[in-house]
Amino acid sequence: MTLLSLTAGSAHAASWSSYLSGAYPSFESRRWADAGGSTNIQFTNCADHTGATSAGVTLRKDVDWQVDPTYTTASFTNCFVGYNSTSSGNWGDYGSGSYYFAVNLGATYSDLDVRVVSVTY
Repeated sequence: MTLLSLTAGSAHAASWSSYLSGAYPSFESRRWADAGGSTNIQFTNCADHTGATSAGVTLRKDVDWQVDPTYTTASFTNCFVGYNSTSSGNWGDYGSGSYYFAVNLGATYSDLDVRVVSVTY
């Protein structure tokens, strides 16, 4: 039963992985085309050279010729605890479109490194 659920769920999901090095306030990730559904963003092993121990991660939708909508900001703290520690945020379905996440929107200064960034949508 678990195997069937896992297989059925992954048939509709897409993902990508990367890392961050020296991400400044309001840094924007790469865009991804989403057909609709939930989005999960996970950071593993975070460090901020300013001494901060949390990172704000905001899902946004890239909308041509308009201000991009800003969805809920998740506060990632656990990823700062150790090498394999992770933080993740889940966002609901905001329809199809081009999405990205922004880091520390509105902060005055940040210098964030993240060893592994995983996005599943």
